[in-house]
Amino acid sequence: MQDGISVNNGIVPSEIVDSQKDLWRIFKIMGEFVEGFETMSKIKPSIVIFGSARTKETDMPYQWARETAKEIVKQGFGVITGGGPGVMEAANRGANEAGGSSTGININLPHEQYANPYIDADKLLNFHYFFVRKVMFFKYSQGYIAMPGGFGTIDELFEVLTLVQTQKTSAVPVVLYGKKYWTPLLDWIKDSVLKFKYISEEDLDLFKISNDPKEAVDIITQFHKGKKFTPNF
Repeated sequence: MQDGISVNNGIVPSEIVDSQKDLWRIFKIMGEFVEGFETMSKIKPSIVIFGSARTKETDMPYQWARETAKEIVKQGFGVITGGGPGVMEAANRGANEAGGSSTGININLPHEQYANPYIDADKLLNFHYFFVRKVMFFKYSQGYIAMPGGFGTIDELFEVLTLVQTQKTSAVPVVLYGKKYWTPLLDWIKDSVLKFKYISEEDLDLFKISNDPKEAVDIITQFHKGKKFTPNF
């Protein structure tokens, strides 16, 4: 029996059906890119705050993100997050409370992820594809602050470090917030990745670590002092 589906008493091979699905998927991907570029190109220079969606309002990282976002706004930047709950909500909330630009780049997931209420109405984007969403982060951010988080946060952190390391994007400041949380990872990077020469000594300069909202934001503002803001690629 031939694989495929019946159309007008004939058989359309499954390969053709799959090809048609892929073509429509391309249009969906293009649509997400067009909407994303159109919206993000209009926002003011902004800083991304990454972090876990599982963080509760009573958790310290929630308060760190909220206060850091306020400091970001004080320095004239907007705030970009993944648009969901937890650390993302805290950062959008802080930006909102400080009267600053609050952007949310949300991802549609079957659980955990929903758009938080502190995003500016004209700055909320919803994506189906992770890779399109990450392009929006990496193209339009002027810096990154990574709060404690899980696989998604770590994925985003290492992707931006890889883009800067390989010069696929402009150099941007990256700050890891929460020394107690990030130090074991940094120790592993130094004791294993660097030791086995999978990275260079200078790659350790691609990021800084902080425990203070003002210091974290100052690292970013000092990096950009006297520079013109442009998209990263």
